[in-house]
Amino acid sequence: MSVTTERAALDELCINTIRTLSIDAVQKANSGHPGTPMALAPVAYLLYTRVMRHSPEHADWPARDRFVLSAGHASMLLYSTLHLTGYGVSLHDIKNFRQLGSPCAGHPEYGHAPGIETTTGPLGQGISTAVGMALGERMLAARFGDELVGHHTYVIASDGDMEEGVASEASSLAGHLALDRLTVFYDDNHISIEGDTALAFSEDVGKRYEAYGWHVQNLGEDIGLDSMQAAIDAAHAETGRPSLIILRTHIAPGSPNKHDTASAHGSPLGEEEVRLTKEAYDWSSQEPFFIPDEALAHFRQAVDRGRELYDEWQQAASANGQWDELQRVLARRLPGGWDADVPRKGPDAGMIATRKASNEIIQWAAAQVPELIGGSADLAPSTLTLINDGGSVEAGEYGGRNLHFGIREHGMGAIVNGLNLSGFRAFGAGFLIFSDYMKAAIRIAAIMHLPSTFVFTHDSIGLGEDGPTHQPIEQLATLRATPNLDVVRPAGFNETALAWQHALRQTDRPTVLALSRQGLPVWDPRGVPDDAIMRGAYVLHDADGDPELILMGTGSEVHQANAAVKLLEEDGIRVRLVSMPCLDRFAEQDQAYIDSVLPPACRARVAVEAASPLGWHRWVGPDGDVVAMEGFGASAPAKVLYEHFGFSGQAIADRARAVLERTRS
Repeated sequence: MSVTTERAALDELCINTIRTLSIDAVQKANSGHPGTPMALAPVAYLLYTRVMRHSPEHADWPARDRFVLSAGHASMLLYSTLHLTGYGVSLHDIKNFRQLGSPCAGHPEYGHAPGIETTTGPLGQGISTAVGMALGERMLAARFGDELVGHHTYVIASDGDMEEGVASEASSLAGHLALDRLTVFYDDNHISIEGDTALAFSEDVGKRYEAYGWHVQNLGEDIGLDSMQAAIDAAHAETGRPSLIILRTHIAPGSPNKHDTASAHGSPLGEEEVRLTKEAYDWSSQEPFFIPDEALAHFRQAVDRGRELYDEWQQAASANGQWDELQRVLARRLPGGWDADVPRKGPDAGMIATRKASNEIIQWAAAQVPELIGGSADLAPSTLTLINDGGSVEAGEYGGRNLHFGIREHGMGAIVNGLNLSGFRAFGAGFLIFSDYMKAAIRIAAIMHLPSTFVFTHDSIGLGEDGPTHQPIEQLATLRATPNLDVVRPAGFNETALAWQHALRQTDRPTVLALSRQGLPVWDPRGVPDDAIMRGAYVLHDADGDPELILMGTGSEVHQANAAVKLLEEDGIRVRLVSMPCLDRFAEQDQAYIDSVLPPACRARVAVEAASPLGWHRWVGPDGDVVAMEGFGASAPAKVLYEHFGFSGQAIADRARAVLERTRS
């Protein structure tokens, strides 16, 4: 047997090992997607054994190539490959695929095991986050040099990814920004859950990506290892364009009865079909989870090869004067003393919209935290999120700090996550109403415990004349319902400053900032404690003696409630005013603190927020009331709207009196 023949036989053995491990795990779990891992095993094998610079022993090596399985339903492809190449995924883990406690979840989850670069599963999120990772690589390289952080990002994307709008948004921007170290394999297998993709999908994806400015290669059914290697080499040689490599695969290859069927997409093959498929692979053992020694030895060469690559890089890194700073950034450690002097203002500053306050704080933070970057979905003049003198990120010019996402909110959210995965403290900005377009990316950030920051302005009916389509009502409640997400709606300049400080201090959860378009008075800074955001709520104004009535609110409505407090106090009513900038954090406080802010003895409570009342009844209790929005707003000046919808000081005071009378009777 010739060397070439021996190599081909070993390649086939290794590819079939990925396939059979994937088949067996899905079969044992009686749940999962076997067909796509079977079809894509040659791609994973090629990447992990011949193409990618990676080190299983150093899975967080900054200069490693990244692999993103955007087709997250094919998760066993990744788990099998990580186990075989020596990452921290054990055979026991694989045998417990989709079971409680196993890092091998139904879709790849960031942080569950080394080698999983991002959470994927919701189609389109993986490829879009990978665009952010590829952009992050170029931006890091512009700051620290290719020798420290230079790498490629590889993605496997499915038909479903190509159909999702978020992928289109992100891919369009990737082409515009000339991210030539991004290579995407498009698995064109023509199969979705409902059947052949021809039911709903007939466009020429290659031409679409060419229009985006990508370098496109269509290998058709010629997906042998040599052909794919040549395509990857061509992608690497391409400058100024990301690359799309189209592969016409056939789902569940080797399966006599499930080949090219929708049933192989989302269901186990079945025990008999597993047996027949292994016979087709000329598999030497029918026992589940069998790994040939020869195949495992070949895969595990990645460990020694990776160790050599890492050691070589580490020697160069240790001699590089920027290595310490890069380590700080990648560890999400902020510069020492960065927040020692948070800006504050007093009432004499006049009326300041919290979006304008945010702009001032961004400049302060950017001066302290060099890795702070961000951008807006074509709304920077309205969200006021430009970093002054920060420069713009453009094709071939990645040293700037201001990103221009265009009108691509959904793509922006995923790209911001990718930038944060790369080590930056990145934010994306838009109007609060458009958080609906970004909800999936925000949720993914929360799942990944990623400190992304999402800046939303025009946070209420106070935005005025743009009317119901632009006035957020249910968005705050929706965001607050998301676990591991801090939603901060500051009531003025000083709370806004603390909100940014809070967001940048986070290492394991994202933050939403909800900011006003209209100007707000500035509270005396002595009344706004340093831990106002971390505690979530505090007493802004207290009664002379035990309160008999508590008014609480967020954002601009704290000022409306304060107007009511003055009217009520004129009647001799003892009123406490509570500002609650972050309900999420307040709910996490110990009961003693909660009771100190909202004493149980005071049952007369009224919450005020120009949004959905959902979530507030927890804090007002069974005897309280919530002054909130029950409809979608209207088109009129902000002052008129606040009067019309019952948010004047007089209207709030009247509602509060009714509650007080009820609790007294």
